[in-house]
Amino acid sequence: MNKVLISNSYFYRLDRKQWKFKQPYPPLASLQAAAVVRKAGYITDFTDVSLFYSPAEIERSLRHENPEYFVIYDDGFNYLTKMCLTVMREAAFQMTSLAKDHGCIVIINSSDSTDHCDKYFLQGVDYVIRGEGEETLIELLECLDLKGDVSAIPGLAYLKEGKCVTTQPRPILRHLDTLPMPAWDMVDLEPYQSIWKKNYGYFSLNLATTRGCPYKCNWCAKPIYGNRYNSRSPEHVVSEIEWLTSNHKPDHFWMCDDIFGLKPDWIKQFKNIIDSKKLVFRYKIQSRVDLLLETDTIHSLAQSGCEMVWVGAESGSQKILDAMDKGIRVDQIRGATRLLKEQGIKVGFFLQFGYPGETQKEIESTIRLVLEEMPDEIGISVSYPLPGTKFHDLVKAQLGDKQNWTDSDDMAMMYESVFPRAYYKILQRYVHSRYRIQRGLNRMRDLAKRPVFCESDFRKIASMLYNIPVSWIHSYRLKRLSASHA
Repeated sequence: MNKVLISNSYFYRLDRKQWKFKQPYPPLASLQAAAVVRKAGYITDFTDVSLFYSPAEIERSLRHENPEYFVIYDDGFNYLTKMCLTVMREAAFQMTSLAKDHGCIVIINSSDSTDHCDKYFLQGVDYVIRGEGEETLIELLECLDLKGDVSAIPGLAYLKEGKCVTTQPRPILRHLDTLPMPAWDMVDLEPYQSIWKKNYGYFSLNLATTRGCPYKCNWCAKPIYGNRYNSRSPEHVVSEIEWLTSNHKPDHFWMCDDIFGLKPDWIKQFKNIIDSKKLVFRYKIQSRVDLLLETDTIHSLAQSGCEMVWVGAESGSQKILDAMDKGIRVDQIRGATRLLKEQGIKVGFFLQFGYPGETQKEIESTIRLVLEEMPDEIGISVSYPLPGTKFHDLVKAQLGDKQNWTDSDDMAMMYESVFPRAYYKILQRYVHSRYRIQRGLNRMRDLAKRPVFCESDFRKIASMLYNIPVSWIHSYRLKRLSASHA
């Protein structure tokens, strides 16, 4: 069999915001693909570019390995790759060009290439794997080895006589326990561990227990795993945790599922297995507030080591949540937040501004939700139209030349909303300022009741004092921009 070199095309250093956070994770789906290709008997090499300085560095691996096939297989579990950032698209193009110079057949699987096959074919890519890719990749490699006809392979796009041909969709993989464990032995985890330890004092690794999401939020694109939900068994997940803990000693895991533990009793079974094996670790998840309110869910999360839950709060306005087809209520956001805090679990809110129909009244409702519930962290974005979504169809007539963000800090409003584009960039800073002020005030009240200071208290109070005048400036600029747009 021919040699296969697998890589990815998300570069942390090219995304200023994410590199500033210093929370890098290995490309999990890429490692999963490498494990599948190796199991199929191919001579398999893997080059992780996540911490590289430049796409040009892939040249070294291409020259050393001299592969027949070069596969760019992006991490579909990481929301950063779902954003289709143009700086990463350009990186994939540059890697493709280098691979073609070495005579490779280039295959790619990513959210962006699924949405924009034509752009990748223009740059020399030979095959785009659409959607969930492991089975398609193996069938394609086997077919190419035999010089067969690829037209019968589901989940594929390619050029034929200068025209893009798309084969039938690939049936979803339902039994995830049949997949081999990701090829953790093929990636150097020491640089990741060093960055985490230096900046946070602990080491976090990523893990996926599910694929897909069955909910229909109309702004959420699902180009890889689709509008479905399949889960690994709790036993299968815990076995991987045991292996990683034994071999790489992470202190913490990011369960990078769209929704963790959706199946009935899954979280309870997970907790029971952890208890029986006497495993101790911390982890964070993403979930929905309506699911968290189900009986014993939060208690089981707390007992199994969950220390933080990120929820898609999105808005404090029921009108906007309904327009998004979010399927949750504001009172559920509040209720789940309070129950999580009661169990000692931190809460993170994902928030969006600028969704069509959002006026100053709805913006104020969101700010009020944040300041009254005070999650432990907030992540703010403007609504971002991605191909294949109902939201994209709603605003696509307004989209100009810029249809993707350059990097995750871009925050550009790409369609006409109620306020000018500059307004939303300042709004993000304003909400963060108000949040930090409230956090400092809350801490001062706590200290008045129990005056035991620690270093983080001084930081919160100093941040509050700094942000009071900053918030005034942002508020003034927002009023000016709002008035000028009236």
